[in-house]
Amino acid sequence: MTLLDASRLVLVFVAPGLVIAAVRYVPRWCAAVAEHRRRRSPEAVPYGPPIERLAADLRRLLRLHGELAASAHSAYCAHRLWAVEAAISTRAIEAATALEVPHPHPDRAATLTRTEISALLAALAAAGLVLPARIDGFTTDGRI
Repeated sequence: MTLLDASRLVLVFVAPGLVIAAVRYVPRWCAAVAEHRRRRSPEAVPYGPPIERLAADLRRLLRLHGELAASAHSAYCAHRLWAVEAAISTRAIEAATALEVPHPHPDRAATLTRTEISALLAALAAAGLVLPARIDGFTTDGRI
């Protein structure tokens, strides 16, 4: 018996077992690989809060800003006014990111000037975000 005959004989005896093992285990392996890939690449998760909540927050902050600016004690609430403007900037940048509107880097949110905030809010309104009709005047005397 030659080596070729011996290898054919081994193949005849081993092949049915290999076929049965393949039929039995290959679907499990494929399912395990698919599950591993699904777990490894998570579904797309949105960045930040929903746009509806961003718009509601912006409207609320703009209303609060108007109330603070109209207050008789403007020197007393200057710090609060600055904090509300910083919050408006932050929310406006988040909304601009969600709507893909050009905007400053998020690290600059607290340092945006009133002119930059006004331009960003106007761009958001042009992109379809529902904001109050008067968004450009941040103070009661019309200064921007």
